Parts: sequence; C-alpha cells; structure tokens
Amino acid sequence: MSTSWNDDHYNRLFHREHIKEELGDLLFQIVLQSQLSKEEGLFTIHDVVDGIARKMVQRHPHVFGDKDLKTSEDVKVWWEEHKRSEGKIHDSAIGGVPKSLPALLRASKIQKKATKVGFDWEKLEDVFAKLEEEIGELKEAISEKKHKDIEDELGDLFFVLVRIANFVDVNPEAALGRTIKKFDQRFRHIEAAASRQGRKLSDMTLAEMEVFWQEAKKK
Repeated sequence: MSTSWNDDHYNRLFHREHIKEELGDLLFQIVLQSQLSKEEGLFTIHDVVDGIARKMVQRHPHVFGDKDLKTSEDVKVWWEEHKRSEGKIHDSAIGGVPKSLPALLRASKIQKKATKVGFDWEKLEDVFAKLEEEIGELKEAISEKKHKDIEDELGDLFFVLVRIANFVDVNPEAALGRTIKKFDQRFRHIEAAASRQGRKLSDMTLAEMEVFWQEAKKK
C-alpha cells in the first residue's frame, strides 16, 4: 500500500473527525439554547426540529409534493418566489450580507451578489486597470497629505483587490490570513536568530534583518 494512499486516507479520517467535533459543538449549542428557551416558556427542541422540517417541505414541493419543476432553474425561480412570499427577499440585490462580517469577507459577498445581476467587469484585465487607477489616486492623496482622502482611497484599493480575489475564486479573508501567518512565522524566526547572536532587533539594520527573513522563507 503506497504512502500517498495512507496519507490521503489519514487526511480524510482527520477531516471527518474534525467535522464530527464541530457538529458536536453545534449540536450542544442547539440543545442548550432550546433548553433555555423551554425554561422561559418560548419553544422546545421539538419545535426547532418541526420548524426546519416544515420549511424544507414547503420549499421543495417537487420533492415532497406534486409540483412539477423540470429544471434547476425552475426550482430556483420557485424558491425565490416562496422566499419573497415569506418576506425574506431583500429590497436590494446586495442586501442580506451581515454587517458583523469581517470587512474583506463582507466586501466579497456584496460583490458576488452584484455580479449575479451583471454589475461587474467582463475581464480580469479590466479589474487590473482599475487597480492601477486606484493606486494612482492613493499616491495623489498621500502627496496632498489629506488623511480622509487617503483613507477613502485605501478603502477603494482594498475593494478592487477583493474583486480580483473573486475573479480568481480566492477567499480574500483566507488569503490575508495565510499571509499574516507567514509574516508571523518569519518575523519570529528573525527574533530567534537575533537572540542567538545576543542582539536586539532595534540594534540591527534592515539589511541584516532581511538576511534572516530570506532564511525563514527558504525554510
């Protein structure tokens, strides 16, 4: 049996175990909140289960009823109509994105909703052109030392970068998280290397620190 197969099998098992653990955490919260609500006389866990079961039946009449929906597009149209009748369709095409989300993730979701109704660039090259434009405007704002304009232009730049991420199917929040992790690991490597030499980072030149940074990248 090959090592690669064993590794793949282990990864799948680990992934399943992780899913099981997270489902357990989620289930605990559902049971806990249901019990607290029961004690307040609001609802029970049975009401929760019954509510989701009813919703699935109502929203899938082609499965649980006799409604004839021939294509996936028919199902989507009916789903949207049913949600509208429930008052769950937002007035705006970009509505419904929680304001509590991290800014990068919220920007990504808002942009994807706008894309669905055709508000988007046609080619990635067009987005890069917009990126260059925003960089130019940021440089101008910085040269004029107008703090509010700098903040606005930085925001515009971030927003265009998120659009590029969506174009290439990358989660911008995850991408930035990976970069933060790399920076953390490499910076700590510099600190450790300096410590072994009995030196402080504040006493080192940027060129000296760059040597350790490149060393960390190779690792």
